[in-house]
Amino acid sequence: MAVKRRPTGTHHGDLRNALEEAALALVGERGPHGFTLAEACRRAGVSVSAPYKHFADREALLASLALKGYQEQRRRYRTALAAHTAPAEQLAAFAVAYVRFAAEERALFDITFLAGLDKSRHPELAQAGSALHDDLMPVTREIVPDPDEAFELLVQVAAAAHGLALFQQQDMLPGPWNTNSSVEEQAARTARALAGRRAH
Repeated sequence: MAVKRRPTGTHHGDLRNALEEAALALVGERGPHGFTLAEACRRAGVSVSAPYKHFADREALLASLALKGYQEQRRRYRTALAAHTAPAEQLAAFAVAYVRFAAEERALFDITFLAGLDKSRHPELAQAGSALHDDLMPVTREIVPDPDEAFELLVQVAAAAHGLALFQQQDMLPGPWNTNSSVEEQAARTARALAGRRAH
């Protein structure tokens, strides 16, 4: 995660980062809708007027964190894709990286996908999402050249991984299947199966 930690009790040399860190902690405790900008200020130990030097409102603070979420996802997905050459295995690695990000960076995942941020107000988020698509489409097009079908395959793999991530977070999978390793294995198997159906 790109948000830097600062030593306890030190002066805020980086107000923006201190507010992002406070908001991330609050989201981890209460979800992306469960805190106010004033609470983030109190958590960061700054005045309630402080954030307006960097963020117009609470949504702008969350949007900044969502962008970090997209950037962290892209870093993880690119690493996953680079570890394999066969496209089906690349998709399986992407699916594993997806559910792992959701488990390891729960607050960032929730902000990115559940905060309801208006992408027309924050076009940088739409651009970041498009960058993920641009990295993954060449992989699915190796399996199925038609761009519409390749996009459909990408959506199916991502939707399956997203669903598994949410099932795990909500404890909706029976005990032995609700572990990180089991969910990662399920995500990989599903991605391979979807890729295999398209390849024939």
